Amino acid sequence: MTLKIAIDGDAGIAPYEQLRAQIAEQARAGALPVGCRLPTVRGLAEELGLAANTVAKAYRALESDGVVETRGRNGTFVAAAGDAARREAAGAAQAYAERARRLGLSRADARALVEDALRAVYEV
Repeated sequence: MTLKIAIDGDAGIAPYEQLRAQIAEQARAGALPVGCRLPTVRGLAEELGLAANTVAKAYRALESDGVVETRGRNGTFVAAAGDAARREAAGAAQAYAERARRLGLSRADARALVEDALRAVYEV
């Protein structure tokens, strides 16, 4: 399995975040199947011309998000996180909807705030 990552130094997005986002997207899309072993931190850092700490930070973020799991000295693997990620997102959406209602926001206002937040995150 080949990891296809492109880091754009002029993107205005931190390299670790570019790496995190690309691995997460490839895992969600199935390009990196569950159980796929990712390159070592040092190996990927060398391949991409990044500092090892940058790759390690991306891997930690991916592990925190449930996208990958680290199995000690055996390496880092793509986790079966699709369902878990959807459940967590659904829970966050439910909590937001309940909070927005308690604050007296209309459905349209609550939806507009979500759209603004999504635009800010996804259109970086």
